[in-house]
Amino acid sequence: MADAANKAVGGPGGGARPEFRNIHITQIARYRMPLAALVSILHRISGALMFLVGLPFVLYIFQQSLTSEISFEHYRAIVSNWFAKLVLLALIWAYLHHFCAGLRHLLMDLDIGLDKAAGRTSAAVVLALSLTLTLILGLKLFGAF
Repeated sequence: MADAANKAVGGPGGGARPEFRNIHITQIARYRMPLAALVSILHRISGALMFLVGLPFVLYIFQQSLTSEISFEHYRAIVSNWFAKLVLLALIWAYLHHFCAGLRHLLMDLDIGLDKAAGRTSAAVVLALSLTLTLILGLKLFGAF
């Protein structure tokens, strides 16, 4: 009889226990992830972007710039193209975000900023810092100054 009473009210604590379920595929668009989860996912995406796109692109450009003076002019033509600048801008963001988020993860490994409020604040700082630095370097890349 006591077991039935405990189950009815949610356990020995007396309060109703929250029920957690996995979300359905139709609920994904409405699901709002915490900022710390978004920064963590972007950290993985930026690492993959640097490895899969950045490494081959930068090595190709580096090879083209060192072969001869003519190949260096070819390099300059590639880098002056707007699409190549967009790729470079994406790689700049990937590097800056990965670096800032990596520092955040190192601090968490040292048991700094593990509570919810500090995690939210550090995630906001990582996003703001990486996007601001990307904007500044992007303006330089596109010739604003």
